[in-house]
Amino acid sequence: MKFKLTNIASALLLSQLTLSQTALAEDVDDIERIVVESKYLSISESNSVKSPTPIIDVPQSLSIFTAEQITARGITSIGQMIDYTPGVNTSQGEGHRDSVVFRGVRSTADFYLDGNRDDVQYYRSLYNVEQVEILRGPNALLFGRGGTGGVLNRVSKKAELGQQYTGYQASLNSFGGFNTQIDSNFETGDDSAVRINAMYESLENHRDFYDGDRYGFNPTVRFELNEDSILDLSYEYANHERFIDRGIVTGANQKPVEAFEDIVFGDPENNFHTLEAHVFRATLQQTFGEHLKGNFNAFYGDYDKVYSNFYASDFDQANNEVELDGYIDNTQRDSLILSGNLVGDFKTGEFGHTLIFGAEYIKTNSDQDRFNPEFDGIADQDTQWFAIDRPLNFSGLTGVSGAINSTGAATTTAFSDINDDTHVNLSVFSFYIQDEIEISEHLDIVIGARFDSFDIEVFNVVAQETRSRKDSEVSPRAGIVYKPQENISLYASYSESFLPRSGEQYANINGNNNQLDPDTFTNQEIGLKWDFAQDLSFTAAIFENEQSSPQVADSDPSTLDVIDSEISGYEFQLKGYVTEDWSVSVNYSNLDGEIVDRNGPTGRTPRELPENTFSIWNAYQVNDVLAIGIGATYQDESFINTSNSAILPSYTRFDASASYDVSDSLRVQLNIENLTDELYFPNAHSTHQATVAAPLNAMLSVIGSF
Repeated sequence: MKFKLTNIASALLLSQLTLSQTALAEDVDDIERIVVESKYLSISESNSVKSPTPIIDVPQSLSIFTAEQITARGITSIGQMIDYTPGVNTSQGEGHRDSVVFRGVRSTADFYLDGNRDDVQYYRSLYNVEQVEILRGPNALLFGRGGTGGVLNRVSKKAELGQQYTGYQASLNSFGGFNTQIDSNFETGDDSAVRINAMYESLENHRDFYDGDRYGFNPTVRFELNEDSILDLSYEYANHERFIDRGIVTGANQKPVEAFEDIVFGDPENNFHTLEAHVFRATLQQTFGEHLKGNFNAFYGDYDKVYSNFYASDFDQANNEVELDGYIDNTQRDSLILSGNLVGDFKTGEFGHTLIFGAEYIKTNSDQDRFNPEFDGIADQDTQWFAIDRPLNFSGLTGVSGAINSTGAATTTAFSDINDDTHVNLSVFSFYIQDEIEISEHLDIVIGARFDSFDIEVFNVVAQETRSRKDSEVSPRAGIVYKPQENISLYASYSESFLPRSGEQYANINGNNNQLDPDTFTNQEIGLKWDFAQDLSFTAAIFENEQSSPQVADSDPSTLDVIDSEISGYEFQLKGYVTEDWSVSVNYSNLDGEIVDRNGPTGRTPRELPENTFSIWNAYQVNDVLAIGIGATYQDESFINTSNSAILPSYTRFDASASYDVSDSLRVQLNIENLTDELYFPNAHSTHQATVAAPLNAMLSVIGSF
């Protein structure tokens, strides 16, 4: 029998943030003693409505990384968090974007900042993050379309009233890269405060040609307008530039060619990514009375991104030659998001209710174009073969003299062949309602639904045509939590989500796509949460995710085939303090799935779906000033492509850390990744684009406050 009850992401996400201030702002001796098991989950302090739902009462799998953990573990990217999270793994993202596989569902757009959609494709910084929340399973009730396998939400740092501090961090890694961060909060009056977070990062790694810079500047202001009203204002400027590396080719044995581990199949001059972003946020928290609270949010983001690259598209192992393809892609996007919700608590007879009602409006304009190369000025000649050497003999492809191809001839190219140019106007209106019903001291039921009206218009410049589509979808959720005692909960959940045919980046409703209904996703999950010690908890879940995708029937174009596929699995987490000085985090997941097409099950496995993943991290406080950590992460082999003709081998990586408190306000910290110098390939984008992971590397940091 299948349980059809919901993952209540809404209850999670509207709960109150109760975490202490970030590691950069705390005394060093407090940073190392992390209570990793935050008792509550929230979209953000500004979006929460001070109606906290303990994690033990939430019927959904989730993981939290606090700012303190991020600092102590030496985490600098979202991918490093994913390595130590069950049920999820990383994808390459073509070397220019965060890409997460949530329970077998790949996503580059299910990212949120304080609950606001953050779907532009780039690598997100963590310098201004209070905590990161990774939720598994479809999450449509609060997040809307997408969230088909899960979502990742960053909670930003806010100004704090009555606080005065400055924290700083400076780090240098063994590749020569370095970064600096500052976090300063100060009072500007009895009822106001300003907080400034800023960072600079110089990027270096183990691969040829790799370099880059990232800047971030994020001032925030908080005003306590009166005892019932708090207003938060924020502006963030981000400027990123990095070299693009899409990995190495796979050989006849179906695995990445280890002999090519040091070769970069890209052009030093034309593989790059740039991003400039301006993000404004305003949030009002309002108390209307003892039993009614609300928050109202305005978000505006303006993004300008360029992505240019050459990459290996084919490999001739017999002749030791590689085929290069490439393109340059431009995106200009701006998004306005207005949202608000009300939360009221009341009783009907013996039943207690926490009723949530919310609405959201999104207006997005997105222009994107892509140009392919034309080698030697020949139309449709967008690839070229080169002999494999280090470096490849193509530096100067776009120069006057050009490069030397595999035949020994000079060849030049330019990004002059237009592939697509689309201008998108998107309007989304949503509202949702949820009732959290306390049936008894031991039993809660949560039920709700969200309505989304998704209206898109795409002007295709190349085809000189405009296409549009409007989808109206209802996404239900239901969940039940049974607590035989206060520290144990058993839950079952059911939830749905959908993804319109325009895709994560909105541009494609060509062909039949403007006639097809969205893909729909359902999640069924049962689980256990057990806080069996004050600071130690165990969670486990069994789940099944199903995707339904309407396709035009081959036999009759006027009818549809609905293709259903599913991924099932189970996972567990053990997190907390075993003793006063020893903390541990243990994570395991098992995933199973099969590709289904219009002819039925294919016997093939979805790409980048490792059957088993496991990770463990131990931190031990040796004495008052010295702490050490040791961890490992394991990923089973998986397939690079849907044809299952290329394989990512399994791997185990060991990591370690040590920190020493020089004083109450200064700490020196060493973080080491890949302690045994393992050669491994954590993810890929396609058959001949397997990522070469970093060898043994270290980061030395100075962390302090004043």
